[in-house]
Amino acid sequence: MPPVAGLKRITWAHITNYAVPFVLVHKYKRGNEPMKTNHKLVLAVLAGVALGVVGAMAIHAQQAKTPAGYVIAEVDVHDAATFAKYGAKVPETLAPFNGHYLVRGGKIEGVEGTAPKDRFVVIAFDSAEKARAWENSPAYEAIKPIRHSSATSRVFIAEGVAP
Repeated sequence: MPPVAGLKRITWAHITNYAVPFVLVHKYKRGNEPMKTNHKLVLAVLAGVALGVVGAMAIHAQQAKTPAGYVIAEVDVHDAATFAKYGAKVPETLAPFNGHYLVRGGKIEGVEGTAPKDRFVVIAFDSAEKARAWENSPAYEAIKPIRHSSATSRVFIAEGVAP
């Protein structure tokens, strides 16, 4: 590019002799003035990023919920009076494990195959681990013999679909 009349060519010496001292004087001459707007902006952006990361972690933690667990039982009652004693004691064993009935007896309609003869029970828990813990708990182990003496049953634990 051809030189423009009246303008000097700027060299590195010009920059180091004039610009650097100007920047240094300008930078350190301020003293205890309030924080520069650029610094405030950088801090605000960093705080926003930190909040975003924490929010994303919280959302991810909510999405990583464990699937529910279910105890499913097909029961054929032989001695209704004895089985009623068992049925009355089960709810108190569920409470410490946050278990609750979804299906307890009621009308069963066979759609494909043979429906259970007498009773069908579904108990929901927060997870399959809690269902296993209830099944093996001392309180429930103590009343299982009542069921065994009054009914024939098939009992199993199923893991549900994660929410």
